[in-house]
Amino acid sequence: MRTDLFDFELPAASIALRPASPRDSAAMLIVQPEGLLRDGRVADLPLWLKPGDQLVVNDTRVISAQLSGRRIGRATEPKIEATLIKRLDGSRWQALVRPAKKLAPGDVVRFGNEGRVCLLGHLDAQVEHKGCDGEVTLSFSFHGPALDSAIADLGSPPLPPYIASKRAPDERDATDYQTMFAAHEGAVAAPTAGLHFTPALQTALRERGVGIHPVTLHVGAGTFLPVKVDDTAGHRMHSEWGTISRATSEALNAARAGGGRIVAVGTTSLRLLESAAAEDGTIQPFAGETAIFITPGYRFRAVDILLTNFHLPRSTLFMLVSAFSGLDTMKQAYAHAIANGYRFYSYGDACLLFRARE
Repeated sequence: MRTDLFDFELPAASIALRPASPRDSAAMLIVQPEGLLRDGRVADLPLWLKPGDQLVVNDTRVISAQLSGRRIGRATEPKIEATLIKRLDGSRWQALVRPAKKLAPGDVVRFGNEGRVCLLGHLDAQVEHKGCDGEVTLSFSFHGPALDSAIADLGSPPLPPYIASKRAPDERDATDYQTMFAAHEGAVAAPTAGLHFTPALQTALRERGVGIHPVTLHVGAGTFLPVKVDDTAGHRMHSEWGTISRATSEALNAARAGGGRIVAVGTTSLRLLESAAAEDGTIQPFAGETAIFITPGYRFRAVDILLTNFHLPRSTLFMLVSAFSGLDTMKQAYAHAIANGYRFYSYGDACLLFRARE
C-alpha cells in the first residue's frame, strides 16, 4: 500500500511531554466496530469489558539505553550519542548512533564521566560493524552483569525523539517511562499503553471478572523509525525478542473457548500474540524473534480488542491500528482526537479499539 495513505497533519501542541497523573485519568477514545466514537477515561476501561475477557500486558522493563560519549584514539574526539537497540551476546549490542559519519569500524567510543562507573569512571566500546541508517555493532569492554551495571549507571531512559527534542530527560522519566507491570529487563522503548495502568485500575478490572496475563516483548528502538519508502511492501521491520508462557497461552485459549475476548494492551502485546497464533486463532507458547508487520488486509487471528496510544503519521503503528479498525475509521478517530485536545504519543492518551467486522 502507498505510505502516504497513512499521513495526517498533527499539531505540535498535541504531543504530550508528561503523562497524566494519576495515570488512569488519561483520556480514552472508544472506537466501536461501526466507527462510532465515544469519549471517556482510561479509568472507565472495566465498563467496556465483560466478565471473562482477558487482558494481555507486556511486562518488559526499559533499560537505560541512551548513552553519551566521545570517539577516542584519533586526533579529534567528537561527541557520540548511542541508543542500544538489541543485545547480541554478553558484551555486544546493536545500537543506533549519531553522528554516524564520525565513526568507522575499529573506532573506540568512550561513554561516561570519570568517577561514575566501576573503578574506571567510563565504559569503552569498539565499533565492530557499521551498517545503514546509523546502525552499528558495539563490542563493550565489560561483559555480562558488569556491563549491565555500567549501562544502568551511565545511561538514561531512551525517550522517543519527539519528546527528547522538546525537553531533556530527567529523574521523573526513570519512573514515568516504566509500566507497573515491568519485570524483565530488555526493552529500549516502553510498551506505552501499559503506562496508563494503576493498582486501582487493576483491582477494578479483576473485580469486573477480567483476567490479566503477562507476555514479554522487548521493544526495540525500531519502533521510533518512520517508514521512508513510498510503498509499505518495501519497509523492513526490526526484529524483537518475545515470549509467551505455556500457562498464559493455555489460560487465554480456555477463556476464548468460553466466550471471553482477548484484549491486547498495546501494539507490542498484539504483535506478539498474532506472531504466536495458529490459523484457527489458538495461541501457542512462544519464545523467539518476531518482525511481524501488520498493514490493512491482514487477518487477525488472536486479538479482539486493542488498547493503544495515538501514533505518528506514516508509522508502522498507525498502519497496524488501521488494519485493526479500518483506515477510514482511524482517520476519522484521529481527526476527532486532534479536534478535541487528545494528547498524542508515548505520554499521551489512549484509544480503545474494537476490531472491525470482517
